[in-house]
Amino acid sequence: MKKTLLALIIASAIPAAAFADVVVYGKANVSVQSTDEVALSSANGNQADGSKVELLSNASRIGVKGGEQVNSQLKVIYQFEYQTEVDDGTNGSQTFGQRNIYLGLQGSAGTIMGGHFDTPTKVAQEKIDLFNDLEGDITSIFKGENRVSNIVQYVTPTFGGFAIAAAYTSEENDGTFKQAGTPTNGASVSFSYTSPVFYGAIAADQDVEADGVSLVRAVARLTLGSVQLGALAEQYENDNTGFDEDGALVSALWNVTDKWAVKAQHGSSEVRWIDGESSSIGLDYKMTKSATLFGYYTAVENGQPDLVTVDTHREDNYAGVGLDYKF
Repeated sequence: MKKTLLALIIASAIPAAAFADVVVYGKANVSVQSTDEVALSSANGNQADGSKVELLSNASRIGVKGGEQVNSQLKVIYQFEYQTEVDDGTNGSQTFGQRNIYLGLQGSAGTIMGGHFDTPTKVAQEKIDLFNDLEGDITSIFKGENRVSNIVQYVTPTFGGFAIAAAYTSEENDGTFKQAGTPTNGASVSFSYTSPVFYGAIAADQDVEADGVSLVRAVARLTLGSVQLGALAEQYENDNTGFDEDGALVSALWNVTDKWAVKAQHGSSEVRWIDGESSSIGLDYKMTKSATLFGYYTAVENGQPDLVTVDTHREDNYAGVGLDYKF
């Protein structure tokens, strides 16, 4: 158990028996970023240019997780994780925003849990996205990164590196006022293989984002000594709009030394925007086991079709430096 001040405060408020297996964890990730966002209109050639310098809190969070052993074969597990904004102090109108929260049972037959957390498809992305939570995050041009409510999930034990995760999401509605394109009962599944050298997964969502929306994702990661290579491919279909789009992404990380690492990532996708592209480069310096200084540059381009007749093309550039501290 990590002996943090917060853990001691929680311990003083909770009976000792309930505090038998508790881990307090989190991370603070803050960066200073130069932002240059440009929107070009094809109708009249007008350009909207927004440039600024901003302080960002990149999915900083704090959480509590743990469990209690029922017997030699079964354990109760839980997690309560919340996002907080280091730069502003509030998450919208709240100090904390809910992230992954669940209660479940873990045993020799696998793990079952219910709550509000990442779908198997999102989890299957693993470490392919090297600019997660920054402007180069794959969410800029892809979909499928869903964290949903009212989700129940079962994960098999790992056999020879293979594992299956299956989740059911409930809209908790009798369907009386159901409309096309709104949240509904859905399913998310993934099939993965993990070894010290290779990771691969195939995952799919059906009606998770909305009724009539499906998504298939394939990912792979290869680790060769100090070099990590990753790839992601995605197929997205929306029966409500007739969209049937796809995209792909590649990433590379080189641990130059035990302190320095360089990384690069490029994705091209029609899933979120027409002609969406995102390219990023970065440099990390590991100060300690928990603290990392980082720098990055990201360029994002996409065409956003106007609902009337005008097409808008965006060319956005971001450069920043920051500090990431995990505890």
